[in-house]
Amino acid sequence: MAITDWPAAERPRERLLTHGAQSLSDAELLAIFLRTGLPGKSAVDLARELLQQFGSLSALLSANRQHFCQSPGLGDAKFAQLQAVLEMARRHFREALQRDTVLTCAEATRHFLQAQLRNEGREVFSALYLDNQHHLLIYEPLFYGTINGATVYPREVVKRALELNAAAVIVAHNHPSGVAEPSRADIAITARLKQALEVVDIRLLDHCIVAGAEVVSLAERGEV
Repeated sequence: MAITDWPAAERPRERLLTHGAQSLSDAELLAIFLRTGLPGKSAVDLARELLQQFGSLSALLSANRQHFCQSPGLGDAKFAQLQAVLEMARRHFREALQRDTVLTCAEATRHFLQAQLRNEGREVFSALYLDNQHHLLIYEPLFYGTINGATVYPREVVKRALELNAAAVIVAHNHPSGVAEPSRADIAITARLKQALEVVDIRLLDHCIVAGAEVVSLAERGEV
């Protein structure tokens, strides 16, 4: 049965408009994005099949173009549309950080870092450079690695901070494994970065680890 034949109160778009996007399931949200299904399948049916095929909504959102477009009901147009939506979300969170004061790994910072890093298939080590009022100057990915780790050079972080005249830095990286718990190496590099930045009178405010929907703050754990 087509969604247009459903009772109005059960249609995903109408429910979103009445109750908000948070009231919808992953399949219903995806169905609104898809807009149409396939012959004999509603958009919700197709969305459920895609979520089962990819394993999760996050996996579908982070799929590369080839993998994404191989699935029935998807294609280049949908892939381009999805990438535009994801980039708008990233820019929205970046604007919020540029407008407001960044306080270590506060809620806005967490949302921003999740948008930037949660769907990366490899480990990415990034930095947020802040002015003396803790407003965001720039966010930059600095080092890339495999899913097992990234090589981080504190001198490069310090060099870039001096170029930007930054007063403070927050560093972050993702764990593609989905486990946010910091490793011994994570704690060790945090200590090295803090020491290197202190030499030039720049504060390391936090080191955040992103794994899916979870963000761990090493500052909150007393490791910064």
